Amino acid sequence: MSVVTTLFGQVVIGPPGSGKTTYCKAMAEFLKSIGRKVTLVNLDPANDNVPFESDINISELITLEDVMEQLKLGPNGGLIYCLEYLEKNVDWLISKINSFKNSYFIFDLPGQVELYTHHGSVKKIVEALDKFGLRLCAVHLVDSHYCSDQGKFISVVLASLTSMLQLSMPQVNILSKCDLIERYGKLQFGLEFYTEVLDLNYLISALDDDPFTEKYNKLTAKIVDVLESYSYVSFLPLSVDDTKALLKVKNEVDKANGYVYGSGEERNIQSLMSCAVGTEFQAERLGRYQENLS
Repeated sequence: MSVVTTLFGQVVIGPPGSGKTTYCKAMAEFLKSIGRKVTLVNLDPANDNVPFESDINISELITLEDVMEQLKLGPNGGLIYCLEYLEKNVDWLISKINSFKNSYFIFDLPGQVELYTHHGSVKKIVEALDKFGLRLCAVHLVDSHYCSDQGKFISVVLASLTSMLQLSMPQVNILSKCDLIERYGKLQFGLEFYTEVLDLNYLISALDDDPFTEKYNKLTAKIVDVLESYSYVSFLPLSVDDTKALLKVKNEVDKANGYVYGSGEERNIQSLMSCAVGTEFQAERLGRYQENLS
């Protein structure tokens, strides 16, 4: 099956509770407000209470409830089965996508981390969509409250890197709910430390104060060495009610999936160069979130 023009979109991934569905709704509304035609795709078979009207919904093909009932699987096993079933029936998804012309696609995926870190179905689905002509970028959301726990933040960075390597596609990492970032504890360092993923060895030093995790410090140090040897991971701060933050995320995603270069969307030279170059001061990247912490 072929398309006349290249299509663009983003695949929204991340652990449970990171705000993926809320992000999809907010980003879709933002893109529509600037004149972009958006198609929302729900690929979470467990999400039966979507806060937006899905244009394409995996529940038309398969549901987690049916899988658990008929195959006697638990929630995690059932979700993996559903994504494997979608992989085998990816032509169903492509035919649905093909019915939306000149649209921008936002895919809301399940929150099971293993689907992006080592299981192969999501990767194969994305590869099929790329072959079809859909240029995608992964948007990986993690809850910003993990920044207040040194061990959890290192785990978050590791999960982000692993998903980038596993999916083998452009990826923009997001610290979501930044307006609530200190609800679970005060940050040990400034927000820039976490968004730019600066020297993580400082976090290992902080772990020394916890006798429970002290015996794992050697393992943690090895993990940090791996993360810093790649130096791929950085984050954008986001609160979905912050229009400026949504704009920054949109610009990064548009560069990553190539939309800014080949969509055919009307835009002037100034906005094109601004997005293509993407140069901005750190204070502009962090915006009001840094002010709230000072």
